[in-house]
Amino acid sequence: MEQLRRILADQPWLTDVLATVGLLFGAWLALFLARRVAVRAVHAVVRRTRMPWDDALQQHKVFTTLTWFAPLLVLSHLGDVFPAQAQWIDRGVNALGLLVGALALSGLLSVLNQLYQSLPLSGRRPIKGAVQLVRLFVFILAGVAMLALLMGESPWGLLSGVGAFTAVLMLVFRDTILSFVAGIRLIGEDLIRKGDWLEVPEYGADGDVIDIALHTVLVQNWDKTIVSIPTFKLVDGAFRNWRGMTESGGRRIKRSLILDLSSVRFVDEEMLDALRKVERIQGYLETRTTEVQAWNRDHGVNTEHPLNGRRLTNLGCFRAYAERYLRENPYLRQDMILMVRQLEPTPQGLPLEIYAFASDIAWVRYESIQADIFDHLLAALPWFELRVYQRERAPDPRGKDVL
Repeated sequence: MEQLRRILADQPWLTDVLATVGLLFGAWLALFLARRVAVRAVHAVVRRTRMPWDDALQQHKVFTTLTWFAPLLVLSHLGDVFPAQAQWIDRGVNALGLLVGALALSGLLSVLNQLYQSLPLSGRRPIKGAVQLVRLFVFILAGVAMLALLMGESPWGLLSGVGAFTAVLMLVFRDTILSFVAGIRLIGEDLIRKGDWLEVPEYGADGDVIDIALHTVLVQNWDKTIVSIPTFKLVDGAFRNWRGMTESGGRRIKRSLILDLSSVRFVDEEMLDALRKVERIQGYLETRTTEVQAWNRDHGVNTEHPLNGRRLTNLGCFRAYAERYLRENPYLRQDMILMVRQLEPTPQGLPLEIYAFASDIAWVRYESIQADIFDHLLAALPWFELRVYQRERAPDPRGKDVL
């Protein structure tokens, strides 16, 4: 032992090396014990509790991040080994302490966001964008403070010099600033929420909003692809939000039957007798027939010619039938707009539009309801001697018909 002391006295640098190695080993041991003993003990306590906040702290590794303070505390004694460099060592350790503190605070912000997302309010008022912005400022301030520590200057003096770089900072953080302002508007005005069906043709987005962050809004399309849309672009451009349809509980059906104009004609006695057997329009036929006959009689109309006076048409009877059929459909919202209307004739024929709202807004069920309606109406057309438009086949010189 005495010989070792003489060697160390003759070789002072060896003393410094051994002290440094000892401190580094002590720092590693402090980190090892903090994680293997302290953190495991905390995790064991967390597993026994039912409070959500401690589980979130564990999930985001806040406790693990805090263990870095243990080796830093040991390394702070390096200044005793190297007195000449003690000031720089203290500055470096303090700067690393600021970094660990910033990382721990970032984890706490993630915990706050996770706990907030468990609240019903989070769907309408997400705070993820604001949390990301606060996290950005935390790291910026930590970076400035670390730089000030290493340079031995006041952080406020360093920040005052940043004014010269304002233009550069505005350019670098342009998208962040625009996205933050856009996020405040989108959330404040309740334009979009998590879970909304959003349609943004410019970005090929047509699906559910799955995330609203500081810089982007993520939309999962119906084909399960995910589209990332810059937040500020939603304010600059146009988008369609189908939330109103979801909240109303009715999904619009707006589709037309294209009728052959040449099949539209007046109803004669033979057709009238046949239609009187259709229960859905018996009341309509009775009322309208009485009304038409009374009008023609009061005006002395010569009914020998079909163009004189008023007459029923097969198209009018079909419209009445279609509307009655829709009124009796249990899968349509009867408290919303429901009508059968004619649109402007086209070269292909006369569009007869069905305008109603399905009571089931789920896509598959909605399509089934809509298809059932048009299946029935298409099958009913021949009973009114009406035809849908269908392009005729042209003769083929090879002996086959082609479209």
